[in-house]
Amino acid sequence: MRKIALEEHFTTPELAKNYVARPTQSDALFADVERRLADFDELRLEMMDKTGIEMMVLSVTTPGVQGVSDSREAIRLAHSANDFLAREVQKRPDRYAGFAHLAMQDAGAAAAELERAVRELGFRGALINGQTNGHYLDEDQYVPFWERVQELDVPIYLHPGNMADHPAMFAHRPELDGPIFAWTAETAAHALRLVFGGTLTRFPRVKIVLGHMGETLPFLLWRLDSRREFDLGDKLAPDALPSAIIKRNIAITTSGVCDPGALLAAIQALGDDNVMFSVDYPYEDPQVAADFIESAPIGEDVRARVCYGNAERLLHF
Repeated sequence: MRKIALEEHFTTPELAKNYVARPTQSDALFADVERRLADFDELRLEMMDKTGIEMMVLSVTTPGVQGVSDSREAIRLAHSANDFLAREVQKRPDRYAGFAHLAMQDAGAAAAELERAVRELGFRGALINGQTNGHYLDEDQYVPFWERVQELDVPIYLHPGNMADHPAMFAHRPELDGPIFAWTAETAAHALRLVFGGTLTRFPRVKIVLGHMGETLPFLLWRLDSRREFDLGDKLAPDALPSAIIKRNIAITTSGVCDPGALLAAIQALGDDNVMFSVDYPYEDPQVAADFIESAPIGEDVRARVCYGNAERLLHF
């Protein structure tokens, strides 16, 4: 079955020097990741053809400019990365699409760059690699950004990035850092800030995408509702429940979680219109991901929506 993959990464020669996370201790594995991040031709296309990935939506790998302290430099790097990606997409518009890279150090500049990327470069939304120098997207400074997102009607993929600090629970356990668990905790909390902080209530048409089967959130909906009402000491209106906001405003991808049980639970929790296929290339094996979604115990109509139909609707293909 044909597939659209949404969490698939690249880097530019300039960003590769300082702004690529190393999620493995293996020198050989990381060297292969670096080689594939920089490739848009043989390696990537061969993989796509082999696994039935018709379209790949490309985004700058983490952390990108989210870790840059100088706002002007971050804005310059993001603009350059988007121009770089646009040139690659233009070479193969039938195989590649783009998510904008944004310097969230400046909300106004990020909104303007998103509009340029969507209206001029033809990108399908943006991917943001977590917090930016300790600032999260529910803060008041980002209201103008979310106004522009809702106006443009494009999704924002909230992707893991480095934690703003290092909590004691991770002390002396470096193996828990990064993608094994810390990035999940960070990204899930970031998404919940948008839910509980009112951002997604103020902007009800905004669509957030979470990878990695929703960063655990689909499996916590009942408890989020229960504990929020307990915290307030009162019943919430049905559309004000955390679960209702998540179902309305958040879609997820299967990137990095090739588990049939988790897929079935996510579909049951969020509905089959809110789950989409992805790989997390080049950090995960595309063949494993393709085999997983092809053999998952779901109906063929659901498989079609997950593999490409939902992405086509959300990204306006």
